[in-house]
Amino acid sequence: MRWMPGGPSSNLEDRRGEPGGGGGGGGLRLGLGGMVVLLVLSVVFRQDFFSLLSGAGGAGGPGAPSAPVTVTASAEEQQLVQFVSFVLDDVQSTWTKLLPSMGTSYRDAKLVLFRDATETSCGVGATATGPFYCSGDEKVYIDLGFYDELRRRFGAPGDFAQAYVLAHEIGHHVQKLLGTDAEVRRIQRARPGLANDYSVRLELQADCYAGVWAYSTAQRDILEKGDVEEGLTAAAAVGDDRIQRMATGRVNPDAFTHGTSAQRAEWFNRGYTTGRPDVCDTFSASARR
Repeated sequence: MRWMPGGPSSNLEDRRGEPGGGGGGGGLRLGLGGMVVLLVLSVVFRQDFFSLLSGAGGAGGPGAPSAPVTVTASAEEQQLVQFVSFVLDDVQSTWTKLLPSMGTSYRDAKLVLFRDATETSCGVGATATGPFYCSGDEKVYIDLGFYDELRRRFGAPGDFAQAYVLAHEIGHHVQKLLGTDAEVRRIQRARPGLANDYSVRLELQADCYAGVWAYSTAQRDILEKGDVEEGLTAAAAVGDDRIQRMATGRVNPDAFTHGTSAQRAEWFNRGYTTGRPDVCDTFSASARR
């Protein structure tokens, strides 16, 4: 991507020097690394650990903030902070322009950087969970070390692959603002048998929303050659079928929560090729093939 390094975003909350701890509440969107961890636990102990997420509830909230701590970071990590700040502001600026046409106004989410673990309104956020959005406090949480895992473990290198991850999580914030997230949770509670199916549809829509933002970057000529391919590779790299095969050597469609590699890449591409949020209706009868 063509981007200019600058100061940290005003919506960036840096907790990299703080210890983690306690928590409560619900609304956690499971991250990529967390999918692998829960899948392995489910197979080993023959218990659906994914269902534990849907049972989280209560008002909860983070405790009192810790005293400021000096953050020690490499030059490479500091540059990454500048990059995610740029992407965060760019994605949110895009949705500030788009959301009024969808019947509501946009309010910014916060991006929290942490190491190891941190408190959230959705419970304890851990590095192993991967990047995630918490609807309870309207914040995206990420340990920047995940990007190294994305490159090494998932085979998805490049700055636009990193940008896709953040744009996807902001897509969940858009769903919160539009009421989509709340409606999906209502259906999941009322019809537990559809819980996984609706989780997949929610995730694929967030992929499509990430593609809508990617379209805007192409229109502003800040994409570089190979960027879109990096985004498509990242989307496909974290498909349920690929992650299950990596973790267990088998694929169980009944346990899908995020969609297949093909579905994730397809929905990202739909958003990217049209730039229209209305094409991201993954909840129509024929949307999920």
